[in-house]
Amino acid sequence: MAERVAVYKPYLGSGKVWLRDQSLPNGPSYHIGNVSVLTLTVDEEVIEQKDYTSAGGGTHAEVRRINSVTAAITMHDLNADNLALATKGSNTAVAAGTITDEAGTAHKGALIRLAKPSPTTVVVTSSDGNTTYTEGTDYDVVGAGIVIATTGAIATAIDALGTPSDGLPLLISYAYGAYNEVEALTQGNTNWSLTFDGVNEADSDSPQVVDLHKVNLGAASELSLIGDALGTISVEGKCLKDSSQGAGKSAYYRVQQA
Repeated sequence: MAERVAVYKPYLGSGKVWLRDQSLPNGPSYHIGNVSVLTLTVDEEVIEQKDYTSAGGGTHAEVRRINSVTAAITMHDLNADNLALATKGSNTAVAAGTITDEAGTAHKGALIRLAKPSPTTVVVTSSDGNTTYTEGTDYDVVGAGIVIATTGAIATAIDALGTPSDGLPLLISYAYGAYNEVEALTQGNTNWSLTFDGVNEADSDSPQVVDLHKVNLGAASELSLIGDALGTISVEGKCLKDSSQGAGKSAYYRVQQA
């Protein structure tokens, strides 16, 4: 029997979690921000054979097989990359720019959703361009677009018979800043290599480094957009077999502990 390591090893972990696209062996690993939970759960199948040779029974034989290892992560930085990860989506960086004469339809007290968020230097005119409306009197600017005032010069459209129609057509010009756009549920499965670069705070901050070689993370089951607490995103996925690790090495994960 090999000599045992020191017995005393209480554990309280903290550290950074890094992800790399597993299909890119030489690709970059990115820090995913503040993570409060990183847990590995083993699902084990137990096959038993009863002892029938004597009264009282018991267990004659037992075989244990690992069905799966699940990794669970709770993230606290809801940046666009993490949102894309958690929603199996794509993240596109959009440069700042301007929009000229975007068409919209006005209804009193209603939102006109513009194509770009957080508009600035907004100019709203009638569809023929002959009338310019006043911000704060005829409409208000919000993050998603503009809201038509219930009072003001933007009136309900009237058709040729004098009947109110579906809405007054407007033209909206504005500038917008750079932003990220996440299109949810547009990506298939991506396998990730995960590295936990941690320390054991209960043992003089000694290093605790864990590598999960191949993890298929699923979509978050919940994304809270309004609430009383700071937001989190929780995802989990299966540790898959990575045969490239070679003989004598775990195909699933490795722990390096000082």
